[in-house]
Amino acid sequence: MKKPEDPTRILIVANDPIVCDSLSNVLRGLGYSTATAISATEAMDAIREAEQIQPNTRRAESFQVVITDINLADQNGLDLLRELRDQDENVVVIVVTAYGTIQSAVKSIKLGAFDYLTYPVVEEELGLIVEKAARQARLIARNSMLERELNERCGFGSIVGQDPRMVKIYDLVEAVAPTNTTVLMTGESGTGKSLIAKAIHRHSAVNDGPFVEISCGSIPETLLESELFGHVKGAFTGAHTNKMGRFLAADHGTIFLDEINSASPGMQLKLLRVLQERQFEPVGSTETIEVNVRVLLATNEALEHLVAEGRFRQDLYYRINVVAIDLPPLRERIGDIPILANFFLEKYCKAHDRQIAGFTPEFIAALQHYELPGNVRELENIIERAVVLSRRGIIDVADLPTNLINKQSLRMTDQLNAGSNSPTFWNGEPLGEAIEVQERLIILAALDANDWNRQQTSDQLGINRTTLYKKIKHYGLDRWPAAG
Repeated sequence: MKKPEDPTRILIVANDPIVCDSLSNVLRGLGYSTATAISATEAMDAIREAEQIQPNTRRAESFQVVITDINLADQNGLDLLRELRDQDENVVVIVVTAYGTIQSAVKSIKLGAFDYLTYPVVEEELGLIVEKAARQARLIARNSMLERELNERCGFGSIVGQDPRMVKIYDLVEAVAPTNTTVLMTGESGTGKSLIAKAIHRHSAVNDGPFVEISCGSIPETLLESELFGHVKGAFTGAHTNKMGRFLAADHGTIFLDEINSASPGMQLKLLRVLQERQFEPVGSTETIEVNVRVLLATNEALEHLVAEGRFRQDLYYRINVVAIDLPPLRERIGDIPILANFFLEKYCKAHDRQIAGFTPEFIAALQHYELPGNVRELENIIERAVVLSRRGIIDVADLPTNLINKQSLRMTDQLNAGSNSPTFWNGEPLGEAIEVQERLIILAALDANDWNRQQTSDQLGINRTTLYKKIKHYGLDRWPAAG
């Protein structure tokens, strides 16, 4: 087993000093930095002392991984686990017990443990689990640092990402927000155009005014004019009262017109007048209303192509294309996927009152190898689903939707059959790790396709049952209910 690139600091907690020293010696031999504690009180004192030097940071002096026995003299190990997670939600905890039961394992995982071991501890198994835990701790620390830097720098709340193109967008938003300039956002559905619009409003001179959002594509053409400009009583059948439109509702604030590409030619002409003169008449009225409103627009189609086809007014296009912000699809910035995933994990753990430590590297790799056609919105749905359905304290590949796992497997198979030598499902990891990630996905997809019948799965994969059993155990798939 290779030694870690950066020495992860590990705290070992056990009643017996001999056990502490034994585990410490093994891990030091693998290149880790270790400390020991023989009680829960001593463990928490050591953690607080490390964090006190420079609080709220993930410094080298902090403990990234804690290995604790369940049976401690002064406190139950599960109570210590709770306290550890309350003290620092980023710490990765491994539980060890001499009396391993399914109940205690499940309880520790639900409380946020990364994994568990039973005595006597096998050195090879200890090394593998600690290596994965250390990798998870480094990922959490890196993402926390990036999120903190971006929040301090940009203050854009739920707009998360460190891809160079996203950083340029943050700069552009900061520059354009204080002005009254019309902004046109382009990009596929789900890339975050609405979030950018809200960020512009929050950083604008009218941030104390209303922010009104309307999707032009979701409203029938016959009703869109009334929605935007309002109507007077009797203007059409069913107009029993006067109605204020969205433009008037956004007066002295911001209006965000999404899917502007779906507006009809007649509506485009009316919008051109509002943008030029800030005036309109409600449907059925001759009274001209003036508004002072900031206008932001978005499209999920290239407007220049629609102009060339005669489906979008050229004069309107030039009027709204003053400052353009093009949001890249998530598949083109896969480095942001771990950051976004952790952001949504925190959001939905709070929303659903769940305690989940994070994601396995295999889960993140699977997301990065998936094209995510729904972009950030689809990723958010995947993470919320995993938070709700996960039965462990960490989210793994088995928590992905079945269709996504099968798509991954099919995509790899198609590429291999086509003789592709392009590393389209490689993400820069060492070859051994990359192969294991893909093999785990394939085995999981095959098991699911065969309703977890191991004989059928082994036959279909062309391996014997013993080999399949070993791989299931190696990849931790035997811990999932379906594999029982």
